Amino acid sequence: MKVIGYGEQLSVYPGRQVNFLVSCDAEQYHADIVKLIHGDTNPEGPGLKIEPVRTDVDADFPGQVQRVHSGSHVLVDDHPLLHVTAPFALQVFIAPTTPHKGAQGLLTKWRDSDQAGYGLFIGADGCLQFWLGDGSGEAQRVTSGKPLLAGIWYLASGSVNGDGEIQLRQEPFVTPTNGRFAIASSLESTTAVVAEQARVTPASNNGVPLVMGGCTEALTDEPIGVVVGGHYNGKLDRPRVHRGAVSPEQVMSQVETPRGPTVVGAWNFQEEITPSGIRETRRITDVSPNRLHGRTVNAPTRAVTGYNWQAREQNFVHAPEQYGAIHFHDDDLDDARWRVSFTLTVPEDLPSGLYAARLRADDDTDYVPFYVRPRKGQEKKLCFLVPTASYMAYANDHVTLWAPLAQLFVARAPVLQQQNLVLSEHREFGLSTYDVHSDGSGVAYSTRLRPILNMRPGFRHWLSPSLWQFNADLYLIDWLTEKGYEFDVVTDQELHHEGMGVLEPYRAVLTGSHPEYYSEQMLDALNGYLDNGGRLMYIGANGFYWVINYDPQNENVIEVRKGHGSNAWRCKPGEFHLSFTGEYGTLWRHRGRAPQRLAGVGFVAEGFDVSSYFVRTPDSLDGLASWMFEGIDPGEKIGEFGLVGNGAAGLELDIYDAGLGTPPEAVIAATSQDHTDIYLEVLEELYFNVPGTSGSQDARVRGDIVYFPTPAGGGVWSASSIAYNGSLSHDNYDNNVSRLMGNVLNRFLSDEPAPLAAGAEK
Repeated sequence: MKVIGYGEQLSVYPGRQVNFLVSCDAEQYHADIVKLIHGDTNPEGPGLKIEPVRTDVDADFPGQVQRVHSGSHVLVDDHPLLHVTAPFALQVFIAPTTPHKGAQGLLTKWRDSDQAGYGLFIGADGCLQFWLGDGSGEAQRVTSGKPLLAGIWYLASGSVNGDGEIQLRQEPFVTPTNGRFAIASSLESTTAVVAEQARVTPASNNGVPLVMGGCTEALTDEPIGVVVGGHYNGKLDRPRVHRGAVSPEQVMSQVETPRGPTVVGAWNFQEEITPSGIRETRRITDVSPNRLHGRTVNAPTRAVTGYNWQAREQNFVHAPEQYGAIHFHDDDLDDARWRVSFTLTVPEDLPSGLYAARLRADDDTDYVPFYVRPRKGQEKKLCFLVPTASYMAYANDHVTLWAPLAQLFVARAPVLQQQNLVLSEHREFGLSTYDVHSDGSGVAYSTRLRPILNMRPGFRHWLSPSLWQFNADLYLIDWLTEKGYEFDVVTDQELHHEGMGVLEPYRAVLTGSHPEYYSEQMLDALNGYLDNGGRLMYIGANGFYWVINYDPQNENVIEVRKGHGSNAWRCKPGEFHLSFTGEYGTLWRHRGRAPQRLAGVGFVAEGFDVSSYFVRTPDSLDGLASWMFEGIDPGEKIGEFGLVGNGAAGLELDIYDAGLGTPPEAVIAATSQDHTDIYLEVLEELYFNVPGTSGSQDARVRGDIVYFPTPAGGGVWSASSIAYNGSLSHDNYDNNVSRLMGNVLNRFLSDEPAPLAAGAEK
């Protein structure tokens, strides 16, 4: 891909600006603005629909390669107090996760280009090392000689005393609850105390910051400012720098009560924890009188258990002193930090909708999507509520590259797109919340500020027989456009930050095909909208499922903690609460807010081979739900066709369940059947993993099209299938899926109250 980019803004009003950040490995590229309508290239459908839009951006721009610097760390700006020479000491608790992956910086003030400074490292030998460098190329590296073990805590310290003697200590700190092992007496092979004479005076006045979780490679005029390498995988807790000698006995006393004239800096990561989570997510507090505060880069994972976790408290806000650790990863990313390449001023008269900057260089094309909001006071009656948090959760996922797992999951060999190959080669573009980090831990954060290659028209996702998430929602945009509906787009991010007010102007609201990731604020806003007479059409499945929230210092970053459901990974004990807010993560179902309470249906089963169809129930024939089937014969199979697995009922399915909160007024209008044995009940539905939970054996493996009325003339209609929208365009949009959708939407847009479930004919 010779040209690739991302936008700084996701959604804007007319008249506002969108900054585009582009990397191009060619002499120049051309950029213009297009409207995205349909993103499926399948010849059985209407094909790719992309319309040019007249704006002030339609020009050639010079090519410039921009790099992504992934890997998380902490920076403390250079300061004279950090220009230490003998005697001095460094100490920090470490819990490495990939100690044999090569040299990794722990607590360093090291300039790699000329080997200048000092630091604690994990060496290429997998042992703790203490480095001193004089800046002329002469460096002394003292090694413990004892390999570190993954997943256990060590107190690591290195010092030079007044006589020029170096002492390096690698001491396991093992309790019954804090790490991988519980018996300290078995760890002699990884305990070391090494002493030797210093031959090098460290050039600590080297102009680079103190780095935790890596070391400085270079200072640069790129927006990132400092290029850090040697990234560390694992946890750090309570790092300390001393100007003066510290005895082995004093090292431990400085962990919890850093004091005395020798203390240069004492960084306690728990200082940012408040009763409502970590609100200053980028701040690192120095509790010493010198106040050499730091900042995180690339969002290392916070709210993780520390060296002294006792396993009695599961929520970090209740025992912050036991959560004084940060988990660093060499593949973390919160912002690609590219330079702005060009800026679009959105035309004042541009209708609300989905647009993209089209970037073309030689034979390559990239699309950078963005949304235009309606002007306040000029909203239409219909709103498409875009599930952008769910797009971010899947952003740049690498699961297709785990070939055995992916092939078993979808019952076929996954087909790699060009974008998959680029992501495989360029891991620095960041991960999805379906990936694990290089050390095997789950990815809790995802950012929008990077090129997201699976959020592009034409991209066919490995998980689906066709399209998925962002691209699948273009099926809905296309249908609305072809049928002549006037509609606005509003993102769930705006719903989160602005509340119910963004939906109040609308008679009806449509979801996307898979609004899976939802915050408490979003759920509250949707509930409020329905309580006030709103009409909701949930055109998908597995929605309102995972608990997420946004970084309070960067609204482009979301967080999820996975566990207790159908997971790509599971949180470690004690780490199920969101760092941003302190709220319990995992599934909304396990917070007492199952999707059935909002939409009448909730996730029950999934399968990714072929899709099936719906059949009408008696309630659709005797007046209880007959109003929505006008023009559809009673015996018709609903959606025995489509671009997603050849049917309207597929991929993931939702079900009516009164026990989980489906309202008593709800009726099942149609239900799917004849699913294959690839379709299985999801884990949270099972008490024991026993035979009989597949599509041909289990009556619960189905999707239920459900309707129920709400107060003040409102109503909710749920399609309960991710594949549903892929059937809308069949036979030139003249089919029973399209007709059913139109019947419901037209009634919801009318001035009449939504029908009562019973006696609707009245």
